Amino acid sequence: MNKARYLILAFISALIGLAMTACISDDFSTSPDDRLTFSTDTVSFDTVFTGQGTPTARLLVFNHAKKAVNISSIRFARQDTEFSLNVDGMSGETFSDVEIRGGDSIYVFIECNLPESANKEPHLVSDRLQFVTNGVTQEVEVEAYGQNVTRLRGTVLTEDTYFNDSVPYVVTDSLIVEAGATLYAAPGTRLLFHDKAKLVVRGRIEAVGEPGRLVQLRGDRLDNVLPDVPYAILAGQWQGVNIASGSFDNRLEYVQMQSTVEGLTIDSCALDDRTRLTLVNSWLHNSQGSVLTSRYARVNAYGVCFSEAANAVVSLTGGVHDFSQCTISNYYLFSGSGEPLLYLSHLYPDDRIGNSAPLMQADFGNCILYGMRSSINTSSLADTNVYLRYVLLKENGEDDDHFILCLWGKDPLFYTVREDYYFNYRLRPESPAIAAGNPTLVAAPTLTDIDGLPRLSAGAPDLGAYVYVAPAE
Repeated sequence: MNKARYLILAFISALIGLAMTACISDDFSTSPDDRLTFSTDTVSFDTVFTGQGTPTARLLVFNHAKKAVNISSIRFARQDTEFSLNVDGMSGETFSDVEIRGGDSIYVFIECNLPESANKEPHLVSDRLQFVTNGVTQEVEVEAYGQNVTRLRGTVLTEDTYFNDSVPYVVTDSLIVEAGATLYAAPGTRLLFHDKAKLVVRGRIEAVGEPGRLVQLRGDRLDNVLPDVPYAILAGQWQGVNIASGSFDNRLEYVQMQSTVEGLTIDSCALDDRTRLTLVNSWLHNSQGSVLTSRYARVNAYGVCFSEAANAVVSLTGGVHDFSQCTISNYYLFSGSGEPLLYLSHLYPDDRIGNSAPLMQADFGNCILYGMRSSINTSSLADTNVYLRYVLLKENGEDDDHFILCLWGKDPLFYTVREDYYFNYRLRPESPAIAAGNPTLVAAPTLTDIDGLPRLSAGAPDLGAYVYVAPAE
């Protein structure tokens, strides 16, 4: 009896096992029509530096069939590929028998390491990532543009040095121009700074670009933080530029500086009879602090756009300042202190207490002060040596001896659209800033603007850094 019962139970168990095996087998599709789908048909790394690893790109692989599928092979087409794989947390060159349940997906992570080449410009490297499922091969293109670079780590320049546009210079930690040395940057030079890296000028810098070939000072992340959103919109990618107290006669012309922690800072030297810095036809923008901070220095700014900062866009303490044809605006994307666009200090007689340095002297002519915050930290400049002439301001107000023929409470109608991460401080056709300037206030260095357009060809100049151009019909 027990033996018969045992045989019956064994027979039933065998039947159950066969049934389960049959169910498991039936759960996997063998049809070539059940194909994979992918989150993109091309994985692109944009521009990456040769000789170093890249950020990780992600590819989602979907199985929209009701049954599970078995991917018999995942690999790159070329054996000598520059790309590497990680499938669901496992690294390797080739993967076999990768299962995806019905209606589920897996992650494939891709990196690349491109060798140096003889090319000056970025060169395309590509491969095909192949998936074989039920005898069907599907491919996803993978591509990267490799850029050769010159790497600078803890570099101290003790003699005159010339940078050019051959390949970008990547600064890993600091680049210091020592006293007695000058750093010359030719048109098109690109200085790319790693996280926390900085440029310190104790000697002198002369970075002079030209229209269409600006000298670039920016972070070294060239990829996107989100699809179609570049890292360039993020402030704080590198520390910034510091002009030390013993540095004089610096010149930045046709320069674009962006995405810093501190922006461009000029240390006090308690001397204002010698120019510390001349800025011409440049765009300084996107800082976690201020874009420009100057303490007791002589600074000239001609045709410069200052924009996007968590604190005041331009912060000036004492010193002598001549600003002509400048745009100072703020549509900063992230949190800020609420400081005004232009912050001026040590300009009133009471500011002399405890400080023997001369009070500020400053002239702002044919400029625009407009953005999400107030224009300036004071509504009265009486008894100061600060003058705003032909300046468009956001607030309503009245002219006096220090605000002279200003445009009050006007919107310059920039092309900027903050919500779309689009920052363009050129003027729309209806802008009240068009032909609203005084030609006698146009400084010689800014007879043309950053785009190379003549500023006085139509008579009265436009306010701000950019010459108005009518849209093409």
